[in-house]
Amino acid sequence: MSNEQDFENRELKCIDCRTDFTWSAGEQAFFQEKGFTEPPKRCPDCRQAKRARNNEV
Repeated sequence: MSNEQDFENRELKCIDCRTDFTWSAGEQAFFQEKGFTEPPKRCPDCRQAKRARNNEV
């Protein structure tokens, strides 16, 4: 099983606001542990806003 030391921080671009954000090694390890195979497409702020919009329904 991989741990945080197996990853390096990566810079990604948010598909909503187009800002660059850091996908940390710890977040990458968490994603792998949960079985997620794709990196996040949204920055933390846009992810939170999307969750809030989805919970309004």
